Amino acid sequence: MIDAHVHLWRLARGDYGWLTPDLDVIYRDFEAADLRQRLQAKGIDQAVLVQAAPTIAETEFLLEIAESTPEIAGVVGWIDFESATAAKDLAGLGKSPWLKSVRPMIQDIADPDWMLKPELDAAFRAVIAQEVCFDALVLPQHLKQLRALLARYPDLRVIVDHGAKPLIAQGIIAGWAEDIKAIADSGPVYCKLSGLLTEAGPDWTADSVRPYVEHLLACFGPERLVWGSDWPVLRLAGHYRGWFDLAQSYLSGDERAAVFGENARRFYRL
Repeated sequence: MIDAHVHLWRLARGDYGWLTPDLDVIYRDFEAADLRQRLQAKGIDQAVLVQAAPTIAETEFLLEIAESTPEIAGVVGWIDFESATAAKDLAGLGKSPWLKSVRPMIQDIADPDWMLKPELDAAFRAVIAQEVCFDALVLPQHLKQLRALLARYPDLRVIVDHGAKPLIAQGIIAGWAEDIKAIADSGPVYCKLSGLLTEAGPDWTADSVRPYVEHLLACFGPERLVWGSDWPVLRLAGHYRGWFDLAQSYLSGDERAAVFGENARRFYRL
């Protein structure tokens, strides 16, 4: 089994602009040993380590962890898509066998059309040429632009992080539901079954989350949906064991094998 979305960080590194003291339950260092405890408790063999800061130094930090941590099967890193050296930077990071994908932090970029800027073309083409995946960290308001991006780069291997963060706490499913289905129908796009408890807020219930999980399953099918914990960000709304068990409860036995391992292995080429 594979957890396709985890984070590790050390606060002293100083490039986590979003990680502030008010996020008290996650405002501390999280190391590989902390993660290992969670994985072993649920019988998970490997994890994909995902960037949490928009710097190349962060990616290098994660690649170093992967090199020395057997449980880490791959890394989702970061490059500056707007930089003239984006392709060169990607090639340098790609010398590590652990780099599997890159993730610009689109959710934090003010311009909703940023991903469609013509000046990003060289970076996207480098991602395709170097056979790296693209993690789309988007919000519901980005889904129409993401669909246009997929049409522009049909060879880009894309996975949507956190189901595009639907507005579960507000009980809003319209709009997101139609747009995420259009994404699923546009090509061989994958989607992560992750981050949903955080979007549901502290008062979430199995029933409040269920319609969103069922819609993602209906759109992407059990062959393109990939489970991830989003730990330790998950701690803002729940705990590892709880989200694991809840996600399992939404799936049949055959679906679990795919969503909790096989799909991540296939998409990221682990």
